[in-house]
Amino acid sequence: MQAALAAAGRGVRSCLVMLPRSVHGQGERHGFVPQLIAMARTKGVSGYIGDGASRWPAVHVKDAASLYRLAVEQAPAGAVLNAVGDEGVPVRDIAEAIGRHLNMPARSLPAEEFGGMLVHLLSTDMPASSTITQELLGWKPTHPGLIQDIEQGHYFT
Repeated sequence: MQAALAAAGRGVRSCLVMLPRSVHGQGERHGFVPQLIAMARTKGVSGYIGDGASRWPAVHVKDAASLYRLAVEQAPAGAVLNAVGDEGVPVRDIAEAIGRHLNMPARSLPAEEFGGMLVHLLSTDMPASSTITQELLGWKPTHPGLIQDIEQGHYFT
């Protein structure tokens, strides 16, 4: 990250596009949502940690792609851009949406039931904002948010 931004000081028009935890959309098969779905299928319950209030930022893949295009075309050198469509989706809401599609309950599970990386991602509250990015480049997320995308059903086929 620092090397990319340092290049701006040498006349290279570089910037960073920061992606949130979930870049979702039709065809996603290797991200965290498919991992949660696979885990739910295995356990028979769609789980979350604690009260599930930890928030998970997200962006639709098509909105992220349009931000990358704007970054190439318009971003000032050294800009740090946040590709965030959903500022913070409660993990409990994600588990409940998965549970609805799999016809199973969503409930709190002990942290030990999740893999090491997932424990951190599911239990850490990390809301994020793209307000500055939107103001700087006129970028506006227009595609479905994470819960809407899960509800479309393509993750379950």
